[in-house]
Amino acid sequence: MPEGSGGSPRTLAEALRARDDEELAALLRARPDLLSPVPNDVSQLATRAGTRASVVRALERLDRFALQTAEALAVATDPAPYGELLALMTGDDGDTTTEAALPQALETLRRQALVWGGDDRLRLVRTARELLAPSPTRPSPTGLGPTVTEATAGMSPGRLQEILAVAGLGTTHDPVSAVAALTSLFTDRTRMAALLDTAPSDALAVLDRLVWGPPYGEVTADPTPPVRWLRDHGLLLPASARTVVLPREVALHLRAGRAHRTPEPVPPAVVPAAEHRPQIVDSTAAGQAFTALTTVEDLLKDWHEGGPAVLRSGGLAVRDLKRTAAALDTSEQLAAFWLELAYSTGLLASDGEADERYAPTPAYDEWLELPPAERWGELAVAWLTATRTPGLVGSQDAKGRTLSALGPELDRSAALEVRHRVLELAAGLPHGAAPDPETLLSRLRWERPLRGDTAGTGKDLRARVATWTLSEAELLGLTGRGALSTHGRALLDREPVDGDGGKPADREALAERRARAVKALAPLLPEPLDHVLLQADLTAVAPGPLERPLAETLAVLADVESKGGATVYRFTPASVRRALDAGKAASDLHTFLATHSRTPVPQPLSYLIDDVARRHGHLRVGAASAYVRCDDDAVLGEILADKRSQGLGLRRLAPTVLAAQADPKALLEGLRAMGYAPAAESAEGDVLITRAHARRTPPRTAPSPAPEGPPVPDGTLLGAAVKAIRAGDMAATVARKPAAEQVGPRPGALPRTTSAETLATVQAAALTGSTLWIGYVNAEGTASQRVIAPVRVEGGFVTAYDHTADEVRTYPLHRITGVAELADDAT
Repeated sequence: MPEGSGGSPRTLAEALRARDDEELAALLRARPDLLSPVPNDVSQLATRAGTRASVVRALERLDRFALQTAEALAVATDPAPYGELLALMTGDDGDTTTEAALPQALETLRRQALVWGGDDRLRLVRTARELLAPSPTRPSPTGLGPTVTEATAGMSPGRLQEILAVAGLGTTHDPVSAVAALTSLFTDRTRMAALLDTAPSDALAVLDRLVWGPPYGEVTADPTPPVRWLRDHGLLLPASARTVVLPREVALHLRAGRAHRTPEPVPPAVVPAAEHRPQIVDSTAAGQAFTALTTVEDLLKDWHEGGPAVLRSGGLAVRDLKRTAAALDTSEQLAAFWLELAYSTGLLASDGEADERYAPTPAYDEWLELPPAERWGELAVAWLTATRTPGLVGSQDAKGRTLSALGPELDRSAALEVRHRVLELAAGLPHGAAPDPETLLSRLRWERPLRGDTAGTGKDLRARVATWTLSEAELLGLTGRGALSTHGRALLDREPVDGDGGKPADREALAERRARAVKALAPLLPEPLDHVLLQADLTAVAPGPLERPLAETLAVLADVESKGGATVYRFTPASVRRALDAGKAASDLHTFLATHSRTPVPQPLSYLIDDVARRHGHLRVGAASAYVRCDDDAVLGEILADKRSQGLGLRRLAPTVLAAQADPKALLEGLRAMGYAPAAESAEGDVLITRAHARRTPPRTAPSPAPEGPPVPDGTLLGAAVKAIRAGDMAATVARKPAAEQVGPRPGALPRTTSAETLATVQAAALTGSTLWIGYVNAEGTASQRVIAPVRVEGGFVTAYDHTADEVRTYPLHRITGVAELADDAT
């Protein structure tokens, strides 16, 4: 069919103009970068769709088979009929699977505006052809080289005639016909087979090394006989003084017509690595979810009074990460994950002070008051929607700098998409089946073959993020034994939102999924207990999670000795003294233990509390610089005689008072190290109650995910954008009548008329209800063309329906550069 006839578009703009509104909206949804800003008309949309940055972004979103189809079109003739594309994809022997999948791949390229034209004249967008077609500096992904015409462009006519003679072709009178004769030979399967039958076996071995690419090879000034034979017959053509190239037509014959060695029309299947009963998966995941809650609590409890300092470049120092890992009894990499999780949830931030340090946020206190399942939901949603990648901690960036936990360089926009896709693929397996990591990675590589090395480091970042996602989902309790749990599926399960192509849905949908996940998890989490089991060896065993008031009081009264299925607390003189310092009396502690123990309070524990309480406060420390007073002067004499007290600078002021050069805090610590149980007192002589000082940052919001390009527009924005493009296209392309004293305007130029002519034309249009084309300059000096239907003209203003903006607007007449009536057939 001739180009441009019978409905075949001549340009990409014409092809886009022929689409309906729904198809244009689908293009803008698939390529949201085309909307920044909204194009004025279809021509501008087509121009923007052909820019290098936009085409590269679109190619990166293609799956492997769609990309292979585009690569085949890049080495086909331009334009190419569908039959030629099919032959390049299936080869001489044919492939029913590839043939069946090709129309869908081609339709994908058309929807993305990378290919346009009918099946008889398929055209790849010029920028995409430049990116995918072979060149001397950049081989084609297909491994094919230049055509005979391209490879012989600088060859002398005499050399061309020599090749024709050796190949058994008659000589011609001009280079064009010589190239055509050689191309005809190489594309004729029968004649090419006969020519290759005469080739030496060593020459065929040379072709075998070049056939699947790269098609270039180096030669010496005196090439070997096999290379000389190939060069003399035109099967290898000179690319430079020391380089030869295998022409595309020859390679396609050797490949049996296939552009790719292995077309991949079907995505690799994700297969299960193991299968478990769903109940086991859910219970395992729930146990890990509870562990995640306690780990985050332990982390922030350790930083309750303020965490480590923030590095000048941002982030956490390596030594502080090591300390945190030791406190959590885990590895540094896992400690980085828990830190990043708390940071992404908004529970941890820097305080913003001059001496900047990390500390829990006020949101942490609110989070602690939530039920366990709700707290897990907060963590899971934050992880699912974050772009932070704790797996990068400890690695180096492109400049050789080590990436630190909580640092500013850990955001990777690809993490969000990969994390969702990994979990969606896991959800596609039967309940209880854990995906095989290798097949899952193969599937991801098939879906986005050009998106592997997004950081430019030569490493497949998407594969690394996918691997981290599997382990992090297990740590967080979304999966159990590698399989997605019921509450994990609830967090992912959703209906498509405006055809978002797998993008995370809006906040309302996410909140609804979170509520379903929390509801599914809640019955699986252990109920908090209100009791412990006291042992005779001064320990208490908590057989499960404790209610918060009980856990907080017990953490002051005893030290945690071990964790696991049951937590073991140990009572020591120091821990009991800590409770007394916090304002508890011995009677309070006895009552507390008797109330919350399912076993009788052991006598040794009662003795321990009474003994520490008896001595607690017997010595009083206050500020002189500091002093010690005691009603028993013998005790003070004993302290003075102790060599360990020499560093405190003590001297007796009175029988019951010692003065010290040390400050009260150092004096308290020194006396406690000597085995005494002093109590601090105020200036009035009252005992000071010491409690841990809770340090909190000012209110902080959780960090926002790093966007990966422009956001996917919603339906409202898409509808408005399509209307604006259509209206702008109407203004730019509609036929217009020239004004009386005006030569027909150049395409795209603003109309020019005098003020009197403008006023008269607008008034007449308001009376007759006709439509005008106007040029308009706004207050910022920006010129535009508009199609308006005037309604009223008064006071130097015209009120009209603006087809371009699809609304009624008022325009000052002095800003209208000119008017022109639309041609009769324009309406």
